[in-house]
Amino acid sequence: MPLMIFSWIKRNRRAKLLAEPYPQEWIEILERNVPYYPLLDAVEQTRLRNDARIMIAEKNWEGIGIELTDEMKVTIAGQACLLVLGIEHDYFANVLSILVYPKTFSVERPLGNLGGDSYVPLVGKQFLDGQASHRDHVALSWKKVLFDSRHPGHGSNLVWHEFAHQLDMLNHEIDGTPPLEDRPQRIRWMEVMNEEFDRLRQARRAGEQTLIDPYAATNEAEFFAVVTEHFFDEPIELEQHHAELYGLLRDYYRQDPAARLRRSSKHEVQRTKDEARENHDGTA
Repeated sequence: MPLMIFSWIKRNRRAKLLAEPYPQEWIEILERNVPYYPLLDAVEQTRLRNDARIMIAEKNWEGIGIELTDEMKVTIAGQACLLVLGIEHDYFANVLSILVYPKTFSVERPLGNLGGDSYVPLVGKQFLDGQASHRDHVALSWKKVLFDSRHPGHGSNLVWHEFAHQLDMLNHEIDGTPPLEDRPQRIRWMEVMNEEFDRLRQARRAGEQTLIDPYAATNEAEFFAVVTEHFFDEPIELEQHHAELYGLLRDYYRQDPAARLRRSSKHEVQRTKDEARENHDGTA
């Protein structure tokens, strides 16, 4: 089938899907389980709802030892789509399947071989909460996804971590550098990321406490995934302690979570003042 016809069919299918009424229970799941969704403006919320809906429809969802529910799909898709809310994307087209496990799961990892004349591989088990495959899937522990959903503000979010890896893989490399706009952005990216990565490694060797999770020092790919978690989940702290890094991620994701949180805080303070003034006027 010619590519042009395939693209038309896909666009037409998506348009029909978005024309259908949006399930109210899905909105309630987004409000309950997608950190910071309530802080988005109306346009952003609409785009996120639509993006999540298309992602749910187009991916192969598979429960491994668990029965899949709408809550699982909407929670995962909503959080994944928040990452790309400000940038052009094709709904993580490189991810064909999303595998959901009830809790931590195990995968086999090569450990080497026994040596000698013939190659005898050794395989061991590794226990994971999530895995981003460069081939076609993302695997997630629902227990960890739900915990992160209900306890934001600690710099940890499994969905954002694994789907940041998928953004990294869009250029067919797993090196902590997603596709960037132009050469100046690539140069700035390498300068800031390398400096911050080295800074974290030095702090780790010195036994110093850091805002950025020490796991980010594993390699450049993990560094990008972890700082993405902090960017969306602890934006004000990251901006305060790593201003250049925050600015780099703000320009890449085309979102400003710290400003979003500050606007929300100001609104809440003003709302509290207004309520107090109304109560005072009512009792005067």
